[in-house]
Amino acid sequence: MTELATEGVEYFSADNREVRREGLTYTVDTLATFPDDEELWLILGSDAARGLFTWERSAEVLDRARIAVLPRPGVDPQEVEDAIGTVLWLDMTPMAISGTDIRHRVGSGVGYRFMVTEAVYEYIETERLYRLARA
Repeated sequence: MTELATEGVEYFSADNREVRREGLTYTVDTLATFPDDEELWLILGSDAARGLFTWERSAEVLDRARIAVLPRPGVDPQEVEDAIGTVLWLDMTPMAISGTDIRHRVGSGVGYRFMVTEAVYEYIETERLYRLARA
């Protein structure tokens, strides 16, 4: 879905090598599969970035990739920088949309149409993702 959501955005690309790996995966191990001279960016919501220090071998993640952060409602930017250091803040209006919320809305039959791109919406609908089993 990330590939669908970023389709046509020329200045970055989604890479699926982490989902292709089998077994337990950690971001630090995925980052290690890229050439050392390749500049890597992790784009995270500020809620995820604030907790990055709890990730497996987080110091190595921070050494290997630059961090770009999307502001999220209810997260103080200073908390993020206190937790992981200086980051690049992406200039956008915080949106109270999360993957968890979208999955809940789909499963509950609540509208989500304009919370995702057209391509992602079509994929969720075609694959019937996140539907709750009905008795």
